[in-house]
Amino acid sequence: MNGNTDVIQIIDEHYPKMSKGHKAIASYIKEHYDEAVFLTAAKIGAELHISESTVVRFASSLGYKGFPEFQESLAVWVKNKLNNVQKVSAKYGRSTQSEILSSVLGGDIERIQDTLADIDPVAFENAVDALLEAKTVYIVGLRSCEPLADFLSFYLNMIRGNVVLIRTTSVSETFEQMIRVDDKDCVVGISFPRYSMRTLKVLEFARDRNARIISITDNQYSPMCMYSTCNLYTRSDMVSIVDSLVAPLSVINALVVALCLKAPEEVKDNLETLEETWSNYQVYLSDEINFIDDEPMLNYSLTKDLFGDGRNG
Repeated sequence: MNGNTDVIQIIDEHYPKMSKGHKAIASYIKEHYDEAVFLTAAKIGAELHISESTVVRFASSLGYKGFPEFQESLAVWVKNKLNNVQKVSAKYGRSTQSEILSSVLGGDIERIQDTLADIDPVAFENAVDALLEAKTVYIVGLRSCEPLADFLSFYLNMIRGNVVLIRTTSVSETFEQMIRVDDKDCVVGISFPRYSMRTLKVLEFARDRNARIISITDNQYSPMCMYSTCNLYTRSDMVSIVDSLVAPLSVINALVVALCLKAPEEVKDNLETLEETWSNYQVYLSDEINFIDDEPMLNYSLTKDLFGDGRNG
């Protein structure tokens, strides 16, 4: 096999049909590629408590002649990943700050336009219905996708109850958080290249439990699509050394707006309850500035109510 082949992409393509042992190896390599590139098949096997021969068969199943060829391909991939900083320097090294700003924002505009042209309106409507009808909504987005999962969870929790944002550093913790998932629930997975193996395992587990699955990913070749029943495709190319999250964030924003419009009374009741809670407990004064007559007030009412004279101690 050509050493320049993208080994991680090959792993992603083969993952859905892998055995349990091979999936464990794939997950380890993707999560610890910087270490795995220096380890022998025997040492990887020892890390995972599996045999050396299983690791060798894993490499062969991907189309490599043996583990050394697989490791060589992995080394090329790691080297290319580390060279991204140099590529950015070559592309933007002589650009002014304003030129960099225009270039990056222009690229993000293009990604939103491409997403708008390619996204399936029916899939979008199905996603809105699934999020409204589900008993519990589970959301998972790891690594660079974590801010997207946070954003969706925050606003979805205002619209409806029973929203679980999966936060984890291990697969076992993931399953512990969603052990009760069933066919009345909905799971939202967010992942882009390089796809998170932990996110894929969440979707695989949810599919086995017959939950409705929504994936927010880059295209129909994403391994996320092997498990999801509703796919929202958005562009998330690597702009420099970071992924562009603008297009997927816009799609998530559109989901939130559509949900609000589809269940206006429920949203209104939830927000009124939240506003009343804020008012009763003056929660908003603890970390936000409240403007009265265009003048900022920092915790003034809270301390005055507590001590009667504005004292704070």
